[in-house]
Formats: sequence, structure tokens, C-alpha cells
Amino acid sequence: MRRNDGAHDRCVMHVIAGSSTRQPASSPWAPTLETARLHLVPPAVADLEDAAAMWAHPAVYGMIGGRPFTREEVWQRLLRYIGHWHLLGYGTWTIRARQDGAYLGSVGLMLSRRATIPSFEDEVEAGWTLVPHAHGQGYAREALGAMLTWADANGIAPVLCIIDDANLPSIRLAERCGFRPAGTVQYREQPVRLFRREKPPVPPLMEL
Repeated sequence: MRRNDGAHDRCVMHVIAGSSTRQPASSPWAPTLETARLHLVPPAVADLEDAAAMWAHPAVYGMIGGRPFTREEVWQRLLRYIGHWHLLGYGTWTIRARQDGAYLGSVGLMLSRRATIPSFEDEVEAGWTLVPHAHGQGYAREALGAMLTWADANGIAPVLCIIDDANLPSIRLAERCGFRPAGTVQYREQPVRLFRREKPPVPPLMEL
């Protein structure tokens, strides 16, 4: 597919200047990111009820796993999100609306060590999930762009993601944010599409 560098640039330039280093006193282990409409905040056990409702909705699990996630599974997911930050220094953020603090989903980076064929277990993977009422409003692009800007600034590259072939909105979003098709892998006996994003090149300095 033809690369659209302009779309990529628009995807990763929404993070507010200086926000990538702002850390709330209650969570010194992970940064808070801000965009025009969103707060990306460290995950917390208080997210459980909102996250459980999201992962039980067919509009969400229909493209990720194909079945509703139990409250127990979502609890374990939250613990994994929090522990990932402590162990590796990067991870998943909770997405909240700046206007009212409403829970909108999650976005982040993970070393998932998935048992794919072929394997990419040593590569960093991106993932994002939004509540159904936040779909189609550009929130995913805004959150993913902020996260990738932070990843670029912290030397986290390349970044991969896997997407179900039927999940066209996520495929389009990934490509707009600089991910490029990298083939197909088998995961849990099902084919999924693999995408890869390299760190954008630093533009050359202008000659005086």
C-alpha cells in the first residue's frame, strides 16, 4: 500500500508539548499524556468496573477474542497493565475524556510474547481498545498518536501490532499512524494481519 506520510504526521502530532514527562504524585512510575480532548493516565485498579463493562460488549470483544471477557479476566488484565510499567518502564494507559474524566478505553505498548507463528516475541506491540460510544469520533487516532509520539521520544521502535482481517477501522487507523503491512501470522490457530512501524526519520536541519 502506498505510504501516506502526511496522514502519519497528523497522527503523531497531537500530544501537548511537555506532557510526556508530567507524572502525577500518585503514580510516579508512569507518565500522564494530554491531547486536545484526552488524558492518558496510568492504569489503576479503580478502572475495573469501566473496563469490565467495555470488555463485555460485543462491539469490543467481537474483534478481539470473539467472546466476552469475564470480570476476573479483566482484573488480571489490569494487574498486568500495572505490573508491565513497573517491570519494563512502558506500558498501557487508561484513556479518559479531558472534559469530564469519563472512561474511554485503553491504549499502550506491551511486550506480550505472543505464541505466534512465525514468532515476534521479542518485539514491542501496540494495542488500543475504546468503549463503543467513543467509536468513530477520532479518539483512537488521538490517543494512539500521543502514545506513539511518546514511544518515539523514548526510543521505543520498531512497534508491531496484530489486527483481525475483518477489523477494517483498526487497519485504517494503524496505516494512518505509520504502521505498514508486514504479512500474516498464526495466533491461536487463526490467521491475523501483522503491521510494523519504524521510528520516523529525523528531518534534516535547514541550511542557513
